[in-house]
Amino acid sequence: MVFIYNKLMKRRRGFTLIEILIVVAIIGLIASLVMPNLFKKFEQSKEQIAKAQIETLSSAVRSYMMDMDKCPKSLEDLIKNPDNNPKWHGPYLSKKKIPLDPWGHPYQFKCPGEHGTFDIWSLGPDDKLDKKAITSWE
Repeated sequence: MVFIYNKLMKRRRGFTLIEILIVVAIIGLIASLVMPNLFKKFEQSKEQIAKAQIETLSSAVRSYMMDMDKCPKSLEDLIKNPDNNPKWHGPYLSKKKIPLDPWGHPYQFKCPGEHGTFDIWSLGPDDKLDKKAITSWE
């Protein structure tokens, strides 16, 4: 009896193709349920990053305006002294470079703005000024 049991155990060491396919199907089903929620959270985190970067840029623009008594011509003026003006006390951004938005596009800047003293916005994931755009005036 022990001999037959040992012989059967020696033959059956791995998994059958059916068992592997069932496990792969279960993993695929679980992934199909989890992945959409994961991607949604990832996109929401990009929106939050863009909002935080716009706040940082807005604060830097306000500091520039207090020092220089005028609006910067572009966001580049926040990190480089325009015209070697002695009033400039920058760089106004700690990393000394203008960040790109989370989708890899430059932030848009307009001064004077249409919605306030100045406007800063990201065109969002679809690179258009629409509902998905992240703005400083919301």
